[in-house]
Amino acid sequence: MRRNRAEIVGDQMQKVLSDIIQNKLGDPRIPFMTTVTGAKMSSDLTHCTVFISIFGDDKTKQEAMRAIEHAKGFIRCEMVKQINLRVAPELHFKLDNTLDEAARLDAAIDKALSRDEEIRREAEGRKKNDE
Repeated sequence: MRRNRAEIVGDQMQKVLSDIIQNKLGDPRIPFMTTVTGAKMSSDLTHCTVFISIFGDDKTKQEAMRAIEHAKGFIRCEMVKQINLRVAPELHFKLDNTLDEAARLDAAIDKALSRDEEIRREAEGRKKNDE
């Protein structure tokens, strides 16, 4: 399957922006476990939606997103130095809660499995008592 230019540039943007956020921003509000999980370019390459995953509580996530928004100009400038595009794309940062949802679903599955095991043991106990 052939990929279009927006997808290719988006993949490159993800790598570059991840490096900039992790290594070049010195803001203490941005935790070490901050990851760029994706970058989706518009078809004309003038806008880039950047998905950010941040490990921490809601307050930590909000503070980190504020810090990233505050540094948007610096991030864009550094990105232009590394990626050669005719127009520097406008960056739009969005919090990616996929990992939180995955952890929530994993906990729900574990709870359901343990409850099923508990029900199975109770059924075996009743079966032994009936015999």
